[in-house]
Amino acid sequence: MALRKNKKQSSSSRKLITAVAPKNVISEQYRTIRTNIQYSSIDEEIRAIMVTSSGPGEGKSTTAANLAVTFAQLGKKVLLVDADLRKPTVHHTFQVNNIYGFTTVLTKQTTLEKAVVKTEEDHLYILTCGPIPPNPAELLGSKSMELFMEAAKAMFDYVIFDTPPLLAVADPQILANQCDGTVLVVYSEKTEIEQAKKSKELLQNAQSKLLGVVLNHKEIKKNDYYYYYGTYGSK
Repeated sequence: MALRKNKKQSSSSRKLITAVAPKNVISEQYRTIRTNIQYSSIDEEIRAIMVTSSGPGEGKSTTAANLAVTFAQLGKKVLLVDADLRKPTVHHTFQVNNIYGFTTVLTKQTTLEKAVVKTEEDHLYILTCGPIPPNPAELLGSKSMELFMEAAKAMFDYVIFDTPPLLAVADPQILANQCDGTVLVVYSEKTEIEQAKKSKELLQNAQSKLLGVVLNHKEIKKNDYYYYYGTYGSK
């Protein structure tokens, strides 16, 4: 069954397919990714996960949101953080305001407890970006970020970060070093091989554990598209 647009469905509903259509084949693929992440490391627990891509429009934000939903569906307390401090989208996906968020927590204008928003999905919380700062990279590399990570892990079972594209800005590389692992999203027939290789190289340079690659929008039949997601371990 192909995933087609439904005019009666909102854009946010289509993005959160794991919440609105948990039995859909795409939702099952997201659950497969979740399982692969859980078993990607035997020696250490993967709790802070960064989701990124090589370039814009490759599906990283949709992937991050749906992964967060699938972990919450296990009964785990999950926080989805909009760490794209340049073009945030999480507040649009979940249709909430963006007055307070990640940036106001990092700059100590508010606390994590006050800034998080409970979603309609059980066990799932979000932290929107907040006001866009003039110095995103400095914020992510600050002592406040280290303290934020400690606090978030103390409050939640899983923390999932939606970040900017790797080849666009330095922000994801800074954050990757502080997370337990990274998921790289590539778009079928759009992401160039050299871009994907460069992204992997940047993650390795940041000493980030690449958990796997998600292949998005894979064509299965002529004129018929599945949004296919799968993880592939990297060496």
